[in-house]
Amino acid sequence: MTALVTGGGTGIGRAISQALARLGHPVAVVYSRSADDAQATVDAITTAGGEARAFRADVTDEASVRATAADVRAALGPVTVLVNNAGGTEHIPLTDLDAATDEIFERLFRLNTLSAWHCVTACAEDLRAADDGCVVNVGSASVDSGRGSSVPYVVSKAALSGLTRALANALAPVRVNEVWPGLVITRWWAGKEEQGRKLATSAIVGRETTVEDVAAAVVGFVTSRAITGQTLTVDGGATL
Repeated sequence: MTALVTGGGTGIGRAISQALARLGHPVAVVYSRSADDAQATVDAITTAGGEARAFRADVTDEASVRATAADVRAALGPVTVLVNNAGGTEHIPLTDLDAATDEIFERLFRLNTLSAWHCVTACAEDLRAADDGCVVNVGSASVDSGRGSSVPYVVSKAALSGLTRALANALAPVRVNEVWPGLVITRWWAGKEEQGRKLATSAIVGRETTVEDVAAAVVGFVTSRAITGQTLTVDGGATL
């Protein structure tokens, strides 16, 4: 019943890790560079009575992911819930086509799309053996609007949506779904929090979407056994 959360030490990933621990899952908090944040997340979970450990992996590298999955399996048990939350962006004005180079497209595709594929294939045997194996991909509401931090970012997250549906078929009866957060104030907004909050509160519900809101949507997918191949937008109605 182990849950593996990539990018699990900060922001949305931390909230998801803590929410899954409250469900009773031992949590593998996977990080790339944020070792201190990952350990802080583990400490918060264990202090609350849960079980968690931090594991380092480069999710863009298949060998690194497979080695980490083996370490998780040995330490916490088979992975029955996989949350592909790791990701990143390049802030490039949408109108600046020349700045969106092939290198940036390839880097973001590896980080936002191929990383999920690596994690799924590394955990596929565990997921298929589980009573209710479940994968949740963390995408972006920018796929729907076509507006985001850059064209390569939007495209890489759109590819993740295609991967979600393909895997729902390929892995069945393992369930594969995705959440699309809208504007959520995380460390990506460092130094621009007030600007972000003004934008976020323009959503029709009249308040900003929080990391806990996104985590609640992930929990819904994990616990709702009849849902697969679906996308849930979590943005307070901002994209309506």
